[in-house]
Amino acid sequence: MMETFQDILQAWPAQRRTDAVQTATEEHVFSALQKNILQPEDFLALLSPAASPHLELMARRAHELTLRFFGRAVHIFTPLYISDVCTNQCRYCGFNAKNKQARRHLSVDEAAAEAKAVADLGFQHILLLTGDARHLSSPEYIAAVARRIKPWFASVGIEVYSLTTEEYAMLVDAGVDSMTMFQETYAPELYGWLHPAGPKRDYAFRLNAPQRAAQAGMRSMGVGALLGLDSFEQDAFATGLHAWWLQRRYPGMDVSVSIPRICPHEGSFDVPHALDDRHLVQYVTALRCFLPRAGITCSSRESAFMRDHLLPLGVTRVSAGVSTAVGGRVTEDAHNPGQFEITDGRSLEQMVSALAGMGYQPVLKDWEDPVGAWA
Repeated sequence: MMETFQDILQAWPAQRRTDAVQTATEEHVFSALQKNILQPEDFLALLSPAASPHLELMARRAHELTLRFFGRAVHIFTPLYISDVCTNQCRYCGFNAKNKQARRHLSVDEAAAEAKAVADLGFQHILLLTGDARHLSSPEYIAAVARRIKPWFASVGIEVYSLTTEEYAMLVDAGVDSMTMFQETYAPELYGWLHPAGPKRDYAFRLNAPQRAAQAGMRSMGVGALLGLDSFEQDAFATGLHAWWLQRRYPGMDVSVSIPRICPHEGSFDVPHALDDRHLVQYVTALRCFLPRAGITCSSRESAFMRDHLLPLGVTRVSAGVSTAVGGRVTEDAHNPGQFEITDGRSLEQMVSALAGMGYQPVLKDWEDPVGAWA
């Protein structure tokens, strides 16, 4: 039977992680920072309270590794929400089916018009997002949108609900080359409480989605937890472990980690484990030390100040020109509130200028399909 990440995660139960974090010492931290190849135990040490007094040392090491493997290149992308109709009742999400708000689902023509407006701004990497409503945003619908817009972009990615291997393969055939899948939290019981109803309630199906996408031929993969749902060390470690396992299992695939913190949204949700800036910095530097070749994505949930200061510590991918509402660029806007509130509203032009001013190379295109494949 094929090994899955769920098998790996079960070998690292919550109590084992807690014990490792609580017993970590400064010596464990210093030892991890001197290694070229870190093991999961080393990653836990860097996430522990023992590492907190040594963030400057971690930052220097993370900066050195970032320059070694990525130089000063920073990849820029933008999301495109094509539907916010959703059947899930995720307690923390603005798309929660119970929230009484205007909803919108773009036709393929409308989605193409929105994507063309994005392409005309100069973006080359676009990320398609939908709610979880298969009766409207079916895999066939997503594939139809991808096929229409692919000629305008070097890369079309998806951040949608969990699919089967066959459905991911269909999207790859339609021109999709990357996927992002947030597990939200890796704690099964907490996950069940956070997702009381809807297809997303299936923890294992979501957890193993990245592996199915890899088997379907996806070129690039992003994973992440929504920071603040569970304790910092628990979800931070599980996310890094997931990326580490994917790199080892599928060495030809580009793997990245997203670092989102919960933002305000439609509805109400009390964040149980709010993550402060210091812990976010610790997470980014620990990730870079543990996964020197993995991309680290920081979205517009974070402020311009925070994103700019995380770049030297390991962040290699940023979004720009972001709207979390459906439509509004060239098609009629239904005045929906969006999935969450963005904090950094910089346009592509402003982001390029800011990066250049800090000595970084803004990268709009780092991938192209074989010539003629999408002509």
